[in-house]
Amino acid sequence: MEPMARNGVEPVGAMGTDTPLAVLSDKPQLLPNYFKQLFAQVTNPPIDCIREEIVTSAATAIGGERNILQPTPESCRLIELKSPILTNEQLEKLRHVKEPGFRAVTLPILFDPLGGGPALKKALDDLFADADKAVAGGVNILVLSDRGIGPKKAPIPALLAVAGLHHDMIRKGTRMKVGLVLESGEPRETHHFAVLLGYGMGAVNPYLAYETIDDMIRQGMLLDIDHKTAVKNYVKAATKGVVKTISKMGISTIQSYGGAQIFEAVGLNQEVVDRYFTGTPSRVAGVGLDVIAEEARRRHHRAFPNIQTDGQALDVGGNYQWRKEGENHLFNPESIHRLQTACRTNRYDMYQSYAALINDQSKTHYTLRGLLDLKPAGRPIPIDEWNRSTRF
Repeated sequence: MEPMARNGVEPVGAMGTDTPLAVLSDKPQLLPNYFKQLFAQVTNPPIDCIREEIVTSAATAIGGERNILQPTPESCRLIELKSPILTNEQLEKLRHVKEPGFRAVTLPILFDPLGGGPALKKALDDLFADADKAVAGGVNILVLSDRGIGPKKAPIPALLAVAGLHHDMIRKGTRMKVGLVLESGEPRETHHFAVLLGYGMGAVNPYLAYETIDDMIRQGMLLDIDHKTAVKNYVKAATKGVVKTISKMGISTIQSYGGAQIFEAVGLNQEVVDRYFTGTPSRVAGVGLDVIAEEARRRHHRAFPNIQTDGQALDVGGNYQWRKEGENHLFNPESIHRLQTACRTNRYDMYQSYAALINDQSKTHYTLRGLLDLKPAGRPIPIDEWNRSTRF
């Protein structure tokens, strides 16, 4: 977050990742990590969002939409936002909007972390019911907020709340009547914002990111920069990151990306996908609401432990850089040491030990191929016979 707040740009990183898939990790994962954006097909080439900036737009609109096939002057009654990422001040303006034709209400997205999957499902059902009542009462801006977090209340995963409500309202025919705004401490990275937008979110206020920036300023990590400038830079960097992400799909405006759900789920079971992420491709099944609730409980427990702590025991993370007690990495100090030793000493046995360390995923799973147990064939298969068996 430091380069985002300081310079208004995303941090430089390597392409790809050597950490386990979210469904295979032994660390609690945020729900967006279970989704991968699809790639552009032949008919939809990517856009160079830097050189073709003139055709890109980060603007979005919030409010109830009318029939696009029969446009009227009232169809223009929308609130235009220059970016879908809101500051705290912008969110409060939306929450207390007094313009004619607009009415906002805040709905909590919280659940009992000790209740597991059933408690999470009930909280989602209650959210959907409260949203229905609000829409019936003339509300056209719904603010989903997890600000009420406490020792006995954990946040519903933001993506689950947004996507679930989005699809529930589609099924009931009320989705076009309201705009969805999220107030959450969960989203902080470009991928988080992109997935939320793809599943119906109109705007988001990542309040914990702003509080983190404030803390970095207090600790002297951001010198010669004030809060207002740092937040402005962060919003700029996150918005540019989303535009870069959508441009890979050949999409030039965030408004066209909203609700398009151009993602596939990796590691969610079909019941969760059908109910809360309807229409999303899911080629690999996996966890259900019970596991999602357990991961939320573990994160909540880190913030509200059963024993008193000094308040500074944050998770070490380790997603981007290896940490001893953090996320697992295929390329860790041990594997790098073996590879470097093999190259410097020209020892094939050392290279074999390095290859075995990377290839053997029987104990710690990283990839889908690591789940395969290959059995050698009894005899080599002749090419001609293989061709006959695989011809379509």
